[in-house]
Amino acid sequence: MTQPNGQKASVTSLVWGCMIIGVAGLVALMACVPPVSRDALTHHLYIPKLYLQQGRIFEIPQIEFSYYPMNLDLLYLIPLYFNNDILPKYIHFAFALATAWMIYRYLIRRINKPYALLGSLFFLSIPVIVFQSTVVYVDLGLVCFLFAALMYLFKWIEDDLKIKYLVISAVFCGLALGTKYNGLIGLFLLGLFAPFVYARRHSDEPSHAGKAIGYSAVYVLVAMIIFSPWMIRNVIWTGNPVYPLYNSVFNSGAVSTERANEDEPEKQMPRMNPLQIRRDLYGESGLEIALIPLRVFFQGRDNDPKYFDGRANPFLLILPIFAFFGIRSDSRQVRTEKFLMLGFLVLFLLFACAQAVIRIRYFAPIFPPLVALSMFGLHHIQGKFLGENSQISIVVKRIVVFVIIFVMLGLNAKYMVERLNYVRPLDYLTGKLSRDEYIQKFRPEYASMQYANRNLSEEDRILGVYIGNRGYYSDIDIVFSLDLLQNLAAKAKTPKNIAEGLRERGITHLLVNYELFNHWVKNYSLHEKQMLKDFFEQRTKTEFSKDRNGLLKVI
Repeated sequence: MTQPNGQKASVTSLVWGCMIIGVAGLVALMACVPPVSRDALTHHLYIPKLYLQQGRIFEIPQIEFSYYPMNLDLLYLIPLYFNNDILPKYIHFAFALATAWMIYRYLIRRINKPYALLGSLFFLSIPVIVFQSTVVYVDLGLVCFLFAALMYLFKWIEDDLKIKYLVISAVFCGLALGTKYNGLIGLFLLGLFAPFVYARRHSDEPSHAGKAIGYSAVYVLVAMIIFSPWMIRNVIWTGNPVYPLYNSVFNSGAVSTERANEDEPEKQMPRMNPLQIRRDLYGESGLEIALIPLRVFFQGRDNDPKYFDGRANPFLLILPIFAFFGIRSDSRQVRTEKFLMLGFLVLFLLFACAQAVIRIRYFAPIFPPLVALSMFGLHHIQGKFLGENSQISIVVKRIVVFVIIFVMLGLNAKYMVERLNYVRPLDYLTGKLSRDEYIQKFRPEYASMQYANRNLSEEDRILGVYIGNRGYYSDIDIVFSLDLLQNLAAKAKTPKNIAEGLRERGITHLLVNYELFNHWVKNYSLHEKQMLKDFFEQRTKTEFSKDRNGLLKVI
């Protein structure tokens, strides 16, 4: 990838273009199976399904996620209306493709076409982006909207601070807010960048401070107007526009957990801060905790919260460093863009790492700027570090660049193969596994839910015990609780008292994960254990059981 000219640039572009098509095709293949991811079954599909059943948007106090902004979830309503729960994956994937297109459009103007295509390829194949592209989540919408907001902020700077581009940027930021609460971090940062840029460029004007604050106010106001429907909804339901966040501020006399789980016992578990979680729960040293913002790029594992529940790519950390070598030779606009991207990604990463639970997808909005800076860095390595060194032969220079790209993309390709082997879409597409068999393979409670759907009535109600709040596949009214049975057992004098307590809540059946229940019941008191043992023996009847999950009728 030397400075492209003629046929060489065309061939390079063709290679990257074909690889982009290949990655997109492989992701599309992995997305064509029934949804089994946790968040899809707990809220991203489950809540829209409940809205469709009722024919309206309504408050669901027992599901805390129902108070979150739902721009993308409402899009998922459309295919769900037509009984298609696979198409939402492609809607989510479309936001990754849109982001890749924006990366391409940005880099083709700042570097060249081969690097623009390579940047798009790199982004689409990042492990966490691949994972997100094959599940029904909303993070890729947040990534897309925030990157669009950043790009239009750059356009605002480039076109002499024309207000229309600032407004467009704020609109995209508002859409990000309406997608996920993490967009609040983006609003804070971008709303801070606007006055900073204005003040730097008009520092000689006597009234520059007031105008800078005015630009920031316009930005925040426009973004909040776009976000306002979700705030109004939450104010009506809870009195808190960003419920459940900052509930102690908006509802100082209320306890947020009471609203979400009215049947839970009143005991309050102590809240652990991020430092305590990493130290006490995962046994990490102070140095390991301090290095988390770097570790997330080198350590990562799907479905393992200790290792950030996802995987990135170490080149996202290494290559951007080289983007700032020789930065004085860049134009003023490019320098500004580089530093704004650096500030955005560093601050966003630090905010995300300060959360109680650190997941790579929570700071996915930093990946497009990181990819852009990575391409700047690789271009600088090729053009400056290697290109201007006459002591290194052309062959060696090409080998070095090839090795960097090969390893960079190879790490992503390795993950894609692992993901393909995990999802196994061909088993479903070829008919080796039916839809029910495929879902059962990943969600062992599914068969019990299907039995309940076929045999229970609309008057019945199920209590899910250690089912992970995955209610999407249940057509029968289902509620979830980890503590309700224990709480009833603690107060009970006879097993009948437990059964009566369940009936008072309209609960007629239990759906129990036997393995998890038997594990956690060991921590109960002797009285609670005895009451529950007698209750299950005397006051329940097993109607269906498969794969260590069972449906029990309360008698």
